[in-house]
Amino acid sequence: MEQQENKNIIMKIFAGSTALRMVCALLAVGLVSGAFLVLVYNYATPKIEVNKKSETKKAIMDIFPDAKDIKDMHNEEIFSVKDASGKILGYAFTAEGNGYQGTIKMLAGANADLTSMKGIEVLESQETPGLGAEIAEDKFRGQFNGLSITHDIEYVKNKKPEKPYEIEAITGATISSRSVVSILNEEIERVRKFLKEQR
Repeated sequence: MEQQENKNIIMKIFAGSTALRMVCALLAVGLVSGAFLVLVYNYATPKIEVNKKSETKKAIMDIFPDAKDIKDMHNEEIFSVKDASGKILGYAFTAEGNGYQGTIKMLAGANADLTSMKGIEVLESQETPGLGAEIAEDKFRGQFNGLSITHDIEYVKNKKPEKPYEIEAITGATISSRSVVSILNEEIERVRKFLKEQR
C-alpha cells in the first residue's frame, strides 16, 4: 500500500515536471518567435517606406511628366509640383478608401487652380480581376485626364459622358467605379480646404 502511494507521488511529480517542461518549451519558442518577428519588422519597415516613397514619386512623374521639383506639403499626402523654371504645374495627392473588394489607394493630380484633373495612378487595389481591377487600366484612368473638377465628379453607366465632369463606369464594375469617384471627390475637397488654409 505504502509502495503504491510512493509510486503515485513519484508519478505526480513526474507529470508535474513534464507539464512544467512543456510550458517552459512553449514559452521559449514564443519568446524566440516574437523576437524574430520584431527583428524582421524593424529590418523591413524602412525598406517598405523607401519603396512607398519611390512608388509615389514615380506616380507623380507619370501624371506630371515635366515635374522637376516635388515638395511634400502635408504628411506625404499632398505635394506641390513645379517645372524646371519653378512654375507650379499643380498638386498631387493620395486618395484612399474602400472599394468593392478592399482598399483602393490612388495618387491623383490636379492643375494649379484645382479646376481640372491631370490624371490618376492606382497604387493599390484588390478589386475583382477582369472587372473592378480595370480601374487601373489606361482606358478607365484616361478619362480623368483633363476632367473638370469645378463640380463633383460623376459617373454614367452604359453611355458616353456628356458633361465635362463625368466619366463612364466600367461595365459590370459599377461599385468599383463609384468608389473611385467617391474617393476622389472627398480628397479633392480635402486638398481644396488645405490649400485655402495655407494662403
